[in-house]
Amino acid sequence: MQFELRELANKLRQAAWREILPRFQQARDQDVRIKSDATDLVTAADEAAERFLEQEIESIMPGALFVGEESAARNPGLLNRLDHAEIAVVVDPLDGTANFVAGMPLFGVMAAVVRHGKPVAGVIYDPMSDDWVMAEQGAGAFLIRPDGTGRKLSVSTSVPLPEMIGYVSTDFLPSAVKPDILARLAKPRMFASHRCAAHMYRAFSGGHGHFVFLDRLTPWDHLAGTLIATEAGGHVACLDGYAYDATRRSGALLTATDPDSWHTLVREVFAHKGWGFAAAEPISATREPWHGLYEHRNNG
Repeated sequence: MQFELRELANKLRQAAWREILPRFQQARDQDVRIKSDATDLVTAADEAAERFLEQEIESIMPGALFVGEESAARNPGLLNRLDHAEIAVVVDPLDGTANFVAGMPLFGVMAAVVRHGKPVAGVIYDPMSDDWVMAEQGAGAFLIRPDGTGRKLSVSTSVPLPEMIGYVSTDFLPSAVKPDILARLAKPRMFASHRCAAHMYRAFSGGHGHFVFLDRLTPWDHLAGTLIATEAGGHVACLDGYAYDATRRSGALLTATDPDSWHTLVREVFAHKGWGFAAAEPISATREPWHGLYEHRNNG
């Protein structure tokens, strides 16, 4: 079974052009429904894009476990299979659904190729700029344009805490933690929330900003983005210090430009006894070079 990362990237683009963009700013076509709460939405675009991607990915990667955000909501057992699957593809068919519903052009389509719970390739497509950021384990991270040109991505150089710019989600912070974390977020220069993990990871990996803090560990939100951020030179770990992979489903995730900045942010901003654990030294995942059938060097 052969596979090209660019081929997966093109499938994400096709899903966006076929199922997402025709519905953008077309309220009658969105069919918006609430899932867990008023900030957790699903639309006809999410569902149609995921159906399209499931079919198309099966055609290029037959037999791989497909895990989409909406299919996992219907069948939670898929996540247990993901932990041990030889090869899986994890998809967020429309990240930033609330922005999409509001008519804001800040949403994306994400996919990660996962081997035994660990991402080995990832793609984030921006339908509005019509380009991808992508990475494979050990091969670097790249911005790729539709004409095949692109550039290698690199995170920003480290700066002291008062000069840091960050991307932060606080929607799911525990009530025992949230007020203190928000107060201590005055220490960095500034922070913002795009309400879209795809664009937070894209911005960070392209050298725009110094950290990303996200407080819900759903795999479709992070597997592609954390691999891309790592391959761009960033440092990623859960707030308890342990490496992130698909098996981590609770807690919070911090991505920074380097280990020293990660420690500074934990110590000065994000450490709190209300988490139920003490911040620990980051434990790097064992990263064996990936030389399987799915490897593709992005030389664009």
